[in-house]
Amino acid sequence: MILKFFKNSFLAIILFCLLFSFSSYTEDLNYRNNFFNDFVDYDNPDLLGLSGSNKFEYVNYILLDKSFVGFKEALAFKESCGNYSVINKLGYLGKYQFGLSTLSLLGINDTDYFLSSPKLQEKVFLANLKRNKWVLRRDILRFSGKKINGILITESGILAAAHLAGPGSIKKYLRSHGAFNFQDAFGTTVESYLNNFSKYDLSNIIALRRPVISFY
Repeated sequence: MILKFFKNSFLAIILFCLLFSFSSYTEDLNYRNNFFNDFVDYDNPDLLGLSGSNKFEYVNYILLDKSFVGFKEALAFKESCGNYSVINKLGYLGKYQFGLSTLSLLGINDTDYFLSSPKLQEKVFLANLKRNKWVLRRDILRFSGKKINGILITESGILAAAHLAGPGSIKKYLRSHGAFNFQDAFGTTVESYLNNFSKYDLSNIIALRRPVISFY
């Protein structure tokens, strides 16, 4: 009788643990789906300037953590749906939608090679991030933790917005306390990037004035 009692209790505990795990997984999955739905417009490819392009394709990404990897993949999804080979109608290139002036600044002049090399695109993204962090280092220290127009200012939000508009525009926004709110040709604002990318940890990214990119 005692053995039967313990056996039934043990089975009940296992069943409870399985049900709890399934419930937690479902809740987490719903959170992840809702996160992307909050700021990614799946049904409007023209926001990327890609409508009518036979190079456009949707690429599905699993939502990653709040590290550098999570930051860059979420930003890439917003920029191009993660497509390395895409060129939008304004001429911005690749997974992270770099302009020709930024590429030239970083020493990249062969755009065909750039588009054909995912490895190079990742290196360029990191180099640009390091440079932007150096340019904005004082503003990151000064404004992080403060609110402008109801938006919490963070290092990752500042660096994401710098990718959109350039570090000069972010300085103007921060130092004008939100009076200068840049938006790109598709209507995407600095404030949207400051808000949507505000919770990533980029403390391990080293600020460099002149980052060096290896082509190999």
